[in-house]
Amino acid sequence: MEKRLSNRKMIKKWVVVPATLMVATSILAACSGGAQSTAEKHVLRIGVLYGGADNEPYFRSQYTDTYEMMNPEIDFEIVSAIDYSDMRYQTPDENGNVDQPDPYAKMKDMLTGDNPVDVVVLDYSMLRRLVQDNLLKQLDPLISQSKFDLTDYVPTVIDGIKSAGDNNIYALTPTFSSSALFYNKKLFEENGVEPPTDNMTWKDVMDKARLVSKGEGADRKYGMTFSRWNGGDFNSDIQTYSSALQLKMWDDKGEKMLVNTPQWENVWNTVSGLYREDVVPDQEDINKINEASNKEAADGNYVYNPTQGDLFASGKVAMTISDFYYVNELNTTMNNASKIKDFEAFDWDVVTYPTHEEAPGIGGAISFSQLMGINNNAQNSEDAWKFIQFTNSKEWAEMKSRSTYELVARKEYLKPKNGMNYNIDAFTSLKPIPPQSVDTEQLYRDKPGIWEAQNASYELFQKVIKGDITSKEALAEWETKGNAILEKIKKQPAKTDSSKAAESGSTDDAGTQVEEEGTTATEVPAG
Repeated sequence: MEKRLSNRKMIKKWVVVPATLMVATSILAACSGGAQSTAEKHVLRIGVLYGGADNEPYFRSQYTDTYEMMNPEIDFEIVSAIDYSDMRYQTPDENGNVDQPDPYAKMKDMLTGDNPVDVVVLDYSMLRRLVQDNLLKQLDPLISQSKFDLTDYVPTVIDGIKSAGDNNIYALTPTFSSSALFYNKKLFEENGVEPPTDNMTWKDVMDKARLVSKGEGADRKYGMTFSRWNGGDFNSDIQTYSSALQLKMWDDKGEKMLVNTPQWENVWNTVSGLYREDVVPDQEDINKINEASNKEAADGNYVYNPTQGDLFASGKVAMTISDFYYVNELNTTMNNASKIKDFEAFDWDVVTYPTHEEAPGIGGAISFSQLMGINNNAQNSEDAWKFIQFTNSKEWAEMKSRSTYELVARKEYLKPKNGMNYNIDAFTSLKPIPPQSVDTEQLYRDKPGIWEAQNASYELFQKVIKGDITSKEALAEWETKGNAILEKIKKQPAKTDSSKAAESGSTDDAGTQVEEEGTTATEVPAG
């Protein structure tokens, strides 16, 4: 799972949207009135959290080259709070660990040091803390003075930004990421079931999933998966299902388990029930599917199948959760269906991410990774605001809208591409999960072995699926085992073997998912 996520991120990271000189010229003409500046050359410093010499050219090509070309008086300097090389070339200790810097502390140093940056590019998870620490300039007055039009901004984006700033705007983003519920029209038609619609709750979606689950063994069609890839990974499924509820495993100090509650019990009952009913495939089901493919290979009949491992694209499940990038992959797969042995193309569409009645209108996988704000200590705040206006302008959104990897924040340019016809509004209607202000990352650095408290849940959940114990009993046992581990860490933090968490694969996976979904690390981690 981690490898696939990493590969997908790399694809997004290095694919550059081409911009012709003509388009660039028209954008700058619209943003600056077409006048060439005669001002003296000066520096505009842009700060990013992670960077280095290798990826600076990418950032420049995406955000600054065009502006710099049309504004020769501006000389951009890209500054990173944490250089990738500082971690890449460290010598690990005896447990295979390297020193992990505090991201927020590094970001704060970059904003308050002797030569502070002017523009800061930040992740949504940091926005609230930066606002609370008075490190960002409020943009509302600048927006009003400049008459900068935000009326066509996607509600998801503006609402999310405001929720992190006490209903004020402290940053803007030209693009964002979002997930939705994909569904196979053919499987719903074959079963005479009405397809899903926007604004459905998880209960509504699961009820439909039960109605379209048919067949036996490797030929079974499943009602849904929580991800296009995983099967039987309960930890990831629980995170996807409950992320908007923001449940916590332990308290903010990492000293007491918080899992023995009715809310946790309801989540475990719901997800384990889907496994038992064979609505969602578990690991045993995935093994059956793989064994069927392996048998074909052993018989000499194996033919490469580009959809293998992707349960939705291969037609094995009726619904799945995935991000906007999947739209392009599905379209490509269906357009090349004739080249895939024993594969039949199917019609698909998307609806909004399922929601909880307890958290209406809140989606589970919306992130803003390119938020741009102005440092309160900026030495060149005027040019900083001009640059942010440029990267968030309608003209820039029009050019970036050609991308099939990300969504632009201006709704006017959010339209299906390449002749496709699908419900693109499904990606833009819900609000993101509010960011937390607690510094949970510090907790993981101080207590790296804390993941041992999470690992105690794996075996217990399997017992729940088999019916050996109830969810309530399992959670009570998890609470007891987890508290014992937390107490051990509290007394002997230096002797905690953090390598156990690394070996289980939970730490990295959880860190990746938590960051993409804008949740806090004490919440239910994903696999």
